[in-house]
Amino acid sequence: MWSLSPAETEALLLSLKVAFWSVATSLPVAVALAWLLSRCEFPAKSLLDALVHLPLVLPPVVVGYFLLIVFGRHGPVGAFLEEYLGVSFAFRWTGAALAGAVMGLPLLVRAVRQSLDAVDRGLEAAAATLGASPLWVFASVTLPLSLPGILTGMLLSFARSLGEFGATITFVSNIPGETRTIASAIYTLTQTPGGDAGALRLTFVSIALSLVALLAADLLARRIGRRLAGD
Repeated sequence: MWSLSPAETEALLLSLKVAFWSVATSLPVAVALAWLLSRCEFPAKSLLDALVHLPLVLPPVVVGYFLLIVFGRHGPVGAFLEEYLGVSFAFRWTGAALAGAVMGLPLLVRAVRQSLDAVDRGLEAAAATLGASPLWVFASVTLPLSLPGILTGMLLSFARSLGEFGATITFVSNIPGETRTIASAIYTLTQTPGGDAGALRLTFVSIALSLVALLAADLLARRIGRRLAGD
C-alpha cells in the first residue's frame, strides 16, 4: 500500500531534479533582480517589481502557454536556442525546470530583497571606505549577511517548483519518464481506474516534502527576525 511503484518513484526523482535545477538556475537572476529593486531607484522600478511578481497572480496555464510560445521549438527564443546551441525546452524535463523557475522566481526575489533591505548599509560603507570595490563589498559583506534570506527564498522556491502543475503540463505536457512530475503523476493516477492508492501515496509524499521545506524556511525566517532584533 505505502510502497512506491517504479513509475511513482520515477516521478518523485524527476520532481526533485526539476525543482533543484529550477532553483539553481533562477538564483542568480533572483539575486540580481532583488539587488536592483532594493538598492536602485529608476523610473520603471514599479513596473519591474510588478513583472517579477506577475506569475503569482496569473493562472499557471497562462504562464505555461507564454513559455510555449516563446521557448517552444517554433518560438523566437526556443528556435534560436535549439538551432545554435542545441538546447531544447519544449516537451523536455528542462522545460519543466524552466516553468518551475518562472513560477518560483517571485518568492525567491521577495525573500532575497527583504534580506537585502535588512543589511546595515553602514557596514557596506565602512568596507568601501577601506578600499573595497563595490563587487567585493557585495561578495564579502552584503551577500553573507543576506544568506539566511537567500536560503529561505531557495526553500520556498523549491517547494513551489516541486508542486507546479499548470504551467508545466501546458508547456511540456505529461510524458512518462521525461516531464511527468509528482503533480502530473497524481493527476494521471486520479484519471486511471485503480489509481487512487498511487495518487494517495504521491499526495502524502508531496505534502511531506513541501512541509519540510516550509518548516525549514520558517526556521530561517525566525533566525532573520532574531538578527534584526539584535538578539
